[in-house]
Amino acid sequence: MSKGELTRQRIIAEAAPIFNQKGFEGTALSDLMRATGLEKGGIYRHFGNKQELAEGAFDHAWRLAIDTRFEGMQEISNAVDRLKQIVRNFRDRRSGLVPGGCPLLNTAIDSDDGNPRLRARARQALKSWSDRLQLIVEEGKRRGEVRADVDSAQLATLIIGTLEGSLMISRLRRDGNPIALACDHLEEHVESKVRVQ
Repeated sequence: MSKGELTRQRIIAEAAPIFNQKGFEGTALSDLMRATGLEKGGIYRHFGNKQELAEGAFDHAWRLAIDTRFEGMQEISNAVDRLKQIVRNFRDRRSGLVPGGCPLLNTAIDSDDGNPRLRARARQALKSWSDRLQLIVEEGKRRGEVRADVDSAQLATLIIGTLEGSLMISRLRRDGNPIALACDHLEEHVESKVRVQ
């Protein structure tokens, strides 16, 4: 990696928490300059504009989040156990993520009415998460681990919606109980309604 690319990646990593916490409109150039230690020209030497930097920051934050959510999957062969591990990862593996909460939830809300390019990125992130969950379910069906009547797209939507909704409630209340309750419910659901008995 060239020195310029290393600097670009460093700027993205340092800008990601700011965009994730303040949103696109709430992030000022002075915030970015303070975080990176660079002047305006030093930042914009590597990015065409604030939009390009925000998109890179979202991609960085989302990659960290999704990698953490799927951590440990390679050691688990059973599809239902993999789904349960994803739920546990969402609940338990919060350190090392970009500060400010889930970048998907934050960006979806922040960009809904005013930033179609960031909204498109959030929609693509949601689709990729859903697709990965659906692949696990379909593989489980083929191997006889997941009930044949389980709709993989609906289950993925249920898992994502329950996790993200509980995170929103937990953040508003500053209380981890909604996430714990949602995760317990999802684990029980996949055991009783998804796993082949």
